[in-house]
Amino acid sequence: MSESDGNNNTPPVSFWSVRNGLVLVVLVGLALFSAYQYGRTEGKQIAADKNLQLAMDVMAKEKQELSSLRENMEAELDALALRIGSLRANLLRLNALGERLVKVGELDEQEFDFSSEPPQGGVDQDTQEPVVMSELQTELARLAAAFRDREHKLLLLEDMLSRREVRKQVIPSGRPLKKGYVSSGYGRRTDPFTGKKKYHKGMDFAGKRGSEVLAVAAGVVTEAGPVSGYGNLVEIRHADGYVTRYAHNQENLVKVGDRVEKGEPIAMLGSTGRSSGPHVHFEVRKDGKIVNPLRFIKGG
Repeated sequence: MSESDGNNNTPPVSFWSVRNGLVLVVLVGLALFSAYQYGRTEGKQIAADKNLQLAMDVMAKEKQELSSLRENMEAELDALALRIGSLRANLLRLNALGERLVKVGELDEQEFDFSSEPPQGGVDQDTQEPVVMSELQTELARLAAAFRDREHKLLLLEDMLSRREVRKQVIPSGRPLKKGYVSSGYGRRTDPFTGKKKYHKGMDFAGKRGSEVLAVAAGVVTEAGPVSGYGNLVEIRHADGYVTRYAHNQENLVKVGDRVEKGEPIAMLGSTGRSSGPHVHFEVRKDGKIVNPLRFIKGG
């Protein structure tokens, strides 16, 4: 052994000491790495939990808003359904009114049909709307079409009935006396004064002296006074070229230019002029030509 070897006091490093040191280092490293990984995972979990809570809060808010919207929509649908019910009731009343007017006016029930749906047509496009809303909109469209149809028919009906009422007032119809009888008809007859056959231009209505002579239609008085053969005469001009005459009056109650209504008293029954007793001679002329009054009397 050399001198240097004899003088070195440093103990020799054993294999096991080195191995134990390395193991310790590895264990410490693993512990530190595990701690790092745990901290990192825990951070991610905390962040994930926060995001999840935030998402849940958003979903809860959206759910609350959807619930509020659903409640509002249900309320609107209920109100719409009530409105549709009210419209249906009004439509039923319109139909009943129209049917009564058609019957009263004796009009064609097929022309003014208030019992069926109005005719419709066209190509409809499919929609993706909810079933309930689609049904309500369809019902509203049907009711709107029905109301338009009923309005059109009622306007036509009103116009026809108004025209008929006006025509009834201005076209001669009915009798010139409330009470009385036909004492002489229109056409050829035996003259009461000469006994010869002559043409009678009107109809005679006998009645009580002093009773009211009535206008058979609305019009304007064009003559009122004594006329040869007629005695006291009242002449009235009506619509469509009609003229009526009322003769042999005891007294005239109207004057030229007066407007008279149907059924209005225009004279008092008498026997003036060429007359054999109290009666009214009633004539009807159309466009200046004498016509038989009988059809107007029957029409009234």
